Amino acid sequence: MSDIKKVSDFLTDAGVFFLASVDGDQAKCRPLGFQMLVDDKIYFGVGSFKEVWKQIEANPKIEIVALNDAKDKFIRYYGTAKADPNPELVEKAFEIMPEIGKVYEENGWEMAIFYLDDATAEFRNMMAVEETLKFKY
Repeated sequence: MSDIKKVSDFLTDAGVFFLASVDGDQAKCRPLGFQMLVDDKIYFGVGSFKEVWKQIEANPKIEIVALNDAKDKFIRYYGTAKADPNPELVEKAFEIMPEIGKVYEENGWEMAIFYLDDATAEFRNMMAVEETLKFKY
């Protein structure tokens, strides 16, 4: 299994994960559940009209945190968000989440798709880092 697939599988198993960004001088955190592994990159999507996207554009340093209760482990996956304007990625995202695609289409909204570059994934238990992986694209 590739290193990036390990990260994607952990996020999938967790189901819900949290994205932390910065709004001015205030940290902001929100739950997400969508990620997709395409060509050895994990892509995330958020509405380009949402505050979270404005925050990411202003400061692309973000962090994803997910907990796997069954394994009593969590992951910290952080780096620099890089937008990918490829419309095929948005189409794929809406294939995975057709209900979201329908809402976006009905409202004329656009989805911003991004991945993390210069990223680090730390697989941790509550006391220590068990494994660290690095990703540079």
